[in-house]
Amino acid sequence: MGFPMKKFLLAGAAATALLTGSASAADLARPPRAYVPRHVVVPFFNWTGCYVGGNVGGLWAHNDWNDAVLGGFGSNTASGAVGGVQGGCNYQMGQWVVGIQGDYDWTDARSRNANQFTLVGVTDQTQLRSLASVTGRVGYSWYRFLAYVKGGGAWLQGDYSFLFNGLAFSTASASKSGWTIGVGGEYAFLNWLTGFVEYDYYDFSSANPGGLVCTRAACGFASTNVGVTANVSVIKSGLNFKFGL
Repeated sequence: MGFPMKKFLLAGAAATALLTGSASAADLARPPRAYVPRHVVVPFFNWTGCYVGGNVGGLWAHNDWNDAVLGGFGSNTASGAVGGVQGGCNYQMGQWVVGIQGDYDWTDARSRNANQFTLVGVTDQTQLRSLASVTGRVGYSWYRFLAYVKGGGAWLQGDYSFLFNGLAFSTASASKSGWTIGVGGEYAFLNWLTGFVEYDYYDFSSANPGGLVCTRAACGFASTNVGVTANVSVIKSGLNFKFGL
């Protein structure tokens, strides 16, 4: 290899080394890139839509028996299981959710108390059959969890009897109207399936069972204008099947 060729190769090697060294120096001088975490996209959930479902729970009802002339006949507390259906619609605005709901529950809660104004052996029996309400709901959502309050009108169906030594001699079935207020929490397990737990208070303080038909000769009472007022507490849980948006 001639001398000019050697000079050419040496010059090329020197240029390559110079460029490589310059690039390495530039890399060392450049500040390290900051770590940027990947943005995790959380699937959006919207409570807007309608739903139907079922529920189960427990009921406690304090019942006061009163006669318009004679005064109080006594009180009792009926307790039992409840089970029923509910349905409604929600609309979400930001994190706030408003809606309307109707529900109907069956029960067989019953109890007795000794009548305080009659001879020994007479008892007042309360037997509740169903409980219904139509309520508005207002809630605040944290993604899939919704906390809410509700309130509206309520109706109670029951049977009311006078018993003598355990045998009924006067019975009336009646529907009572009142109001209810409640609070609860609901969680969306799936986009179409939610579960809830709630407490509801019902007031039927102005209710009257509609007239227990009983003559003075049969009952020994001075009046037959008997009324029963009730305050009811319900704790229940259930599932809702959501449809719509």
